Amino acid sequence: MNASTGKSTRAPRRRGLVVWIALALVLGWFVRGCGIDSRDSATPEQVAVGDMAQVWTCSMDPHVRLPRPGICPVCNMDLVPVPRSVADADSRVLEMSEGAVALAEVQTAAVERRHVAYELRLVGKVRPDETRLADLTTRVAGRLDRLFVDFTGLTVRKGDRMVEIYSPDLYATQQELLAAVGAAKRQQVGTGSVLMEPSHMLVTAARERLRLWGLTTEQVDEIIKRGTVEEHVVLNAPVGGVVIHKNATEGMYVETGTHLYSIADLSYVWVMLDAYESDLVWLRHGQDVAFTAQAYPGIEFHGRVAFIDPVMDDRTRTVKVRVNVYNPDLVLKPDMFVSARVMASLTPYSRAVSQLLERKWMCRFHAEEVAQEPGRCGVCGTALLQAEEPASEDDSDVELPLVIPATAPLITGTRAVVYVRLPDREQPTFEGREVQLGPRGGDWYVVRSGLAEGEQVVVNGAFKLDSELQIRAKPSMMNPTGGAAGTDHDHGGGH
Repeated sequence: MNASTGKSTRAPRRRGLVVWIALALVLGWFVRGCGIDSRDSATPEQVAVGDMAQVWTCSMDPHVRLPRPGICPVCNMDLVPVPRSVADADSRVLEMSEGAVALAEVQTAAVERRHVAYELRLVGKVRPDETRLADLTTRVAGRLDRLFVDFTGLTVRKGDRMVEIYSPDLYATQQELLAAVGAAKRQQVGTGSVLMEPSHMLVTAARERLRLWGLTTEQVDEIIKRGTVEEHVVLNAPVGGVVIHKNATEGMYVETGTHLYSIADLSYVWVMLDAYESDLVWLRHGQDVAFTAQAYPGIEFHGRVAFIDPVMDDRTRTVKVRVNVYNPDLVLKPDMFVSARVMASLTPYSRAVSQLLERKWMCRFHAEEVAQEPGRCGVCGTALLQAEEPASEDDSDVELPLVIPATAPLITGTRAVVYVRLPDREQPTFEGREVQLGPRGGDWYVVRSGLAEGEQVVVNGAFKLDSELQIRAKPSMMNPTGGAAGTDHDHGGGH
């Protein structure tokens, strides 16, 4: 009886203990769940923004995302609520009130198609035209006994006397010429043409030898007319121009091929400009170039781009651009510094075009030779090529480049981000979008991809929108992946 009574008494006690333990666990779970612990992390369901959930974050450490108010576990600052909106469901979309837009001074402009013109500024130097340089060299050995041009800088005309040379070979050849001429004259009377033929051959050979040694036809005829041998032979200027180099001195002995003078025709000069890599997209063959020189303030000269060097200078990282310039008054001197400007526009494929050359024909070797119809170059005889192929017979059908204002994109490294105002939204809503930009032309950027014509892009206040996205730990200009953007932020370590 006692045993059974003891067993029946212990059983209710055990059941009561189990009940109390269960109640304690439930109470502890309830207290823990309702208590405010700022160091708890939000669950994925709590962090996900919806109509009912609320997320709290730190303005200095936006990667902190908690389901309830408190203090930041990193810097001990008070947490702030993240506004709940439908826009928060998209990581790159930001919804604002009209007052916030006005306070941030956000302004937009439409993406449009238009001509992109750009004034490119370049610097360079004046150089002699290499195609108009000539050297006077000796074609026979001898001694220079007199110089008619004895210093550089003199202007000479073609055929002017340059130097007198004594040459035994020239002297002997003159004697042979006069002897052959005399023999031909003596055989001419009472002889047949067969006997005269050798004498005429000797005369022709002597004349040709003197011509190859630098004497002109007029000089040879004068020797025959005079009938006497000249001890000294005059060497004449091969072209007209300015003597830019002199290597001759009186009394010097010279060999065949000795360089005596360099003569440059400065009625045409080259202007060699330095273009950086970013400038090349705006340059092309045949463009008009306006430039000024410090020696003539207020006077503007013009020329055409005749050549763009295919090789870049690895030291200066520039490309030489050659401009052919007509210089009839010789006002442009070699080695003068010039400042140039080039007006260019772009096609939709970012190729520079010159509207002045549209539907015209030009020589690819001489850019100054431009014609209204096909033909041949007046300088070299090369067939002219079409300078600019028109995009369409009707200018209204030409597809212009897609452009945005230069203040619209936020550029960092190789990325460019623009903010687009989304249409048909109750509240002002902006979407961050990465775009691919082409070259910049003045106040415009060419857009290659990422935008469509007519979309509204933010041109003022874009950085403020980007900063707000950074605070919300969303993808932005500086943090394309979003999330832990501020993990390396230092608050002093004193908290």
